[in-house]
Amino acid sequence: MRRAFATLAWVVCAGGAVAPWLVPAPHDHSTRTILVCASVVLIGALVAGFVHRASLRLVGVTLLVGVSTAIGAHDITSGSLSAAGRNVRDGALLLANVLLVVGLLAASRRRLRADSRAVISDGLIIGLGAWIVLWVVLLQPALHGVTGLPASTLLRGATLALLSIVLFLVATLLFSDTAPVASVYLATAAVLLVLTGEILYLMDASPDSSLAPRLVVAPFIAASAAASSMLIHPSVRALMTPARRRPAPPLMTRLVTTTASLVGPVVMLTLTDAADRNDRIVRVVSIVVLSVVVMARVVQSVRANARTQAGLEHVARTDPLTGLPNRNAMLDLVTDATQRAHGTARQPTVLFIDVDRFKNINDSLGHSAGDDVLLEVARRLVAAVPGHASVGRISGDEFVILDPSTETPTQAVVLAEKVLDSLREPLGLRQGDMFVSVSIGVAMAVRAVELSADEILRHADTAMYRAKDAGRNCIAFFDDSMVEKVTQRLDIETALYRALDKNEVRLVHQPIVDTQLGVVIGFEALMRWDRGANGTVSPADFIPIAEETGTIVPLGSWALLDALTQLRTWIDAGAYTENTSISVNVSARQLHDPTFVTVVTEALSRAGVSADQLWLEVTESLMITEPTQALSTLTQLNAIGVRVAIDDFGTGYSSLSLLQRFPIQRIKIDRAFVNALTSDEGSHSIVRTIVAMADALGADIVAEGVETAEQLRILSSLDCHKAQGYLFSHPVDTSSVPASVAELQDSPRWRM
Repeated sequence: MRRAFATLAWVVCAGGAVAPWLVPAPHDHSTRTILVCASVVLIGALVAGFVHRASLRLVGVTLLVGVSTAIGAHDITSGSLSAAGRNVRDGALLLANVLLVVGLLAASRRRLRADSRAVISDGLIIGLGAWIVLWVVLLQPALHGVTGLPASTLLRGATLALLSIVLFLVATLLFSDTAPVASVYLATAAVLLVLTGEILYLMDASPDSSLAPRLVVAPFIAASAAASSMLIHPSVRALMTPARRRPAPPLMTRLVTTTASLVGPVVMLTLTDAADRNDRIVRVVSIVVLSVVVMARVVQSVRANARTQAGLEHVARTDPLTGLPNRNAMLDLVTDATQRAHGTARQPTVLFIDVDRFKNINDSLGHSAGDDVLLEVARRLVAAVPGHASVGRISGDEFVILDPSTETPTQAVVLAEKVLDSLREPLGLRQGDMFVSVSIGVAMAVRAVELSADEILRHADTAMYRAKDAGRNCIAFFDDSMVEKVTQRLDIETALYRALDKNEVRLVHQPIVDTQLGVVIGFEALMRWDRGANGTVSPADFIPIAEETGTIVPLGSWALLDALTQLRTWIDAGAYTENTSISVNVSARQLHDPTFVTVVTEALSRAGVSADQLWLEVTESLMITEPTQALSTLTQLNAIGVRVAIDDFGTGYSSLSLLQRFPIQRIKIDRAFVNALTSDEGSHSIVRTIVAMADALGADIVAEGVETAEQLRILSSLDCHKAQGYLFSHPVDTSSVPASVAELQDSPRWRM
């Protein structure tokens, strides 16, 4: 159906173009002419209104323009007219042009949206410039000798027609950022034809004119057909609706055309010599109006540029989610605060705030919930601080508060405590109530030390990490010792990336013994890092950094393969049996790596070790983070024979549901409970409960950190017969394992 109406529109348009040349001279057919023109437009209006559901305003304006133009065309073809008839004719043409301008302005503003003012202003400039050129070159010579009211009336009509065509062509087609459609081209053709007809009519008004009536009236008939085609075409609805953007707006064409429209009139004024008074008046008025429009356009451009600049600056300095100042804005505010504090008692305070475990919120509830948390936290922070303080969001879950009026560290700490208190109540979110805590680092612009805004923020950031290390949901005040620690951390982080390539990382092994059987049943592989001249780095220092930076993944893969390979070597040498196992610690990063199952299976295959000889030790907290992924990975590994041990049991979340959901075959009692066995009766009860729970679940049980015979005795009395610790052996190098185990086998100190 759309294709049929589109085809009909082009047929009507083509028919209107050739119709004037197929009918007799119109002197004796003026009534027929007006009826045909009006009927053609009426048919198009009916199709547009009832079939295409076009805008009633567009349909109504087009009808009025068509009827007025047809009346004007009728009068043009009517031969001699009285003064009253000429006034009717001129009034009809003037009305047609007024309606056309109004209608085109309305359509342009709707189509161009925010770009409409600029485009219409440029259209006015181009139209006025073109009018001056048209007047000098064509219309003034044609009207030479014509006097009286009709001439001035026709002049106004021609001006309005010119403006309308320029407005439409420039604003809607040439210079806008919008993509044109078929109805736009048809409407342009209609306007262009009306303008052509009026120019020919003005030329025909000259006493020396000999234009054929058919030639004069042809553009008006063709314009009616073009207007009807526009209304018939299915794209007519697009004329009064916002248009889609062009991929490449013709900005250069717009610039060149506007410039030419300014230069052209000036050239015309210098090349011509106006002789009569009417000509001078037209030129002067046209130039004055053009100058006014140009000045208005310049003012409009300056204001638009100022608004754009302000908008860009606002976007560049504002966090899009919370509407708070961003990092750049906060740096400027800190700089300004420190400068204003010179010579006063003030020491501006900066609080660096990080939402604790925010990643868990995003991972478990989704980023939408994370955004809601950030918005509510931002609202709480703004409400908690005094009015003269500034709150900003500088990155994902990090906020900064600046109080420029503080004078003492006590005031800074009080401010930080208010922030902590503001988050003690649960956040009311769409997803339900949620408790959120923050870690806060505090730094002050000390009068005796010249610090930049970036340095002050960095100090507060450093203190915030100290608060994280202290257990989160607390406050840490910056001191110089923190800088040294951060520097050391950065050094470790940088060196860790090359530790494997430099062969600085090695494994040590600690035996796991069965005190009932009196044999070594396996080993736990532990990672060590020797930096040569820089000394040995404790696992407590580098393992958390490796997990945070992701280097634990390649380190863990290497450790897994090296441990399995060494176990194979010991078995092949006859030092141990095929029942001997190796335990390897697994981090959260490894467990949540989608390739980890493949890494394990390939390591087992390359080492030639059975899957049931491998124990993967995981912590309780590890299984809480992305439990679905952790469960899937461990289940796949368990299915091929790899066994899973839960390490440091009792110090984490200690949820019985973990033992039920996850494939756990061994529970390792944390050394904290073992150390307290000889002094704390409560530890007896805890260990007894863990042993009973493991027995009920059919899981193996191993006690860690056994250092004395008394601890071993108590464990044996509690039916815990597998253990590891310094009582048996320290972790030893790979080459020393056979000798160390042989010595252990001969020692009676651990046999019960």
